[in-house]
Amino acid sequence: MSMTDPIADMLVRIKNALAVGKPVVAMPASKMKLAVANVLKSEGYVGDVRTTGEGARAKIEIVLKYYEGKPVIERLERVSRSGLRCYRGKDDLPKILAGLGVAIISTSQGLMTDRQARASGVGGEVICLVA
Repeated sequence: MSMTDPIADMLVRIKNALAVGKPVVAMPASKMKLAVANVLKSEGYVGDVRTTGEGARAKIEIVLKYYEGKPVIERLERVSRSGLRCYRGKDDLPKILAGLGVAIISTSQGLMTDRQARASGVGGEVICLVA
């Protein structure tokens, strides 16, 4: 069975793991998922990102972060989906919680946060919102 939206599947796996307090979540690997996970790591929302295996059996393991027993990620929401893509120009990029959260944007220069995209002067597809 093929999956229609692997990024949405990744985000749901992370949300479900956070809801039950798991320390690590694993999922099938892809370049896009790895890029999203690395942006989450660089912004401090997850602890570590590891890849295990090779080829079709490769998996991504994400170490989740908690602060005082609560998940660091409070909100994780898919914006652009396969049925309705959401593209924004550099001036229309969303601000999450007045800059406290982050939007992950797919640009011509790769995946980056909304702040990095504004600084680079590029727009793109809004992948997800994290707060």
